[in-house]
Amino acid sequence: MSKLLRGPMSGSKIAGFPRGTRGAALAAGCLVFTLAAFAGACRLSPQPDEPEPSEKAERTRLGLSAVLGGSSAGFARALAPRAFRFPEDHGPHPEFRTEWWYATGNLATPAGRRFGFQLTFFRNALAPETPDRPSRWAARDVYMAHFALTDAEGGRFLAFERFRRGALGLAGARALPFRVALDDWSIASLAPGSTWPARLRAQEGGAAIDIQLDQGKPPVLEGDRGLSQKSAAPGQASYYYSLPRMPARGDIRLGGESFAVSGLAWLDREWSTSALAADQVGWDWLALQLDDGRELMLYRLRRRDGSADPASRATLILAD
Repeated sequence: MSKLLRGPMSGSKIAGFPRGTRGAALAAGCLVFTLAAFAGACRLSPQPDEPEPSEKAERTRLGLSAVLGGSSAGFARALAPRAFRFPEDHGPHPEFRTEWWYATGNLATPAGRRFGFQLTFFRNALAPETPDRPSRWAARDVYMAHFALTDAEGGRFLAFERFRRGALGLAGARALPFRVALDDWSIASLAPGSTWPARLRAQEGGAAIDIQLDQGKPPVLEGDRGLSQKSAAPGQASYYYSLPRMPARGDIRLGGESFAVSGLAWLDREWSTSALAADQVGWDWLALQLDDGRELMLYRLRRRDGSADPASRATLILAD
């Protein structure tokens, strides 16, 4: 048997429980990853007039295009394999426009009650440099975070999202000591001299997680030594590594109840400036943690006409 984490990146990633279920109907984390939110829903100032629905749709389309395939002027691009450096690469890469820290996992109580979680942070640069104005609110980065919790036995799924500018301590990321946070949602090192173990914390709407993650397997460089090519064009790529089997333990609170849990998590890290080509609309991502110690990750890049792009890829990670 296996543990399953999957979902379409342009719509959601889902962590599910195939053991004793049909498919992945029980989802641990559903991320509404409409990157247009950075340009539309995440407004940095009040909007006096709400646009008509058709105008909203056009703004969403243009915003998504700007984030995934807009101008790369002033930003670095993923053009060739690079030497990864840890722990530095666990932290932010401000020279690139977009990046994320994406944690999903399957957990259970000692009695076997199963839960799934997702805690994800996104950084998106609105401009290559911070605006030159005398305001503590001035920011070049917008952060988006998603927190989701599934109670398999209770048939409950809760999901929340937040947006903040990267200023005034509202949201931010650093490598040493490692910390990524938006309000009181965070993933942060527990020991000052090392990245792992790290503590994940989030709470909202009667749901909360307080989970410790250990590294498990070392980082796995996806694609060509960490260069994940998303189309044939140079620069339409990301730098991408995974921590595919992270021992996890801690506490879940749901509806006034508290549960001690343990299990496995998966952490994905990607950063890029222009990942998708003009004829691509997103990708579907799936990962399996097999009981024999291997992991399988694959993604299918979707073209606008519904076909799969030849740049779609899979990685098999051996137990050793």
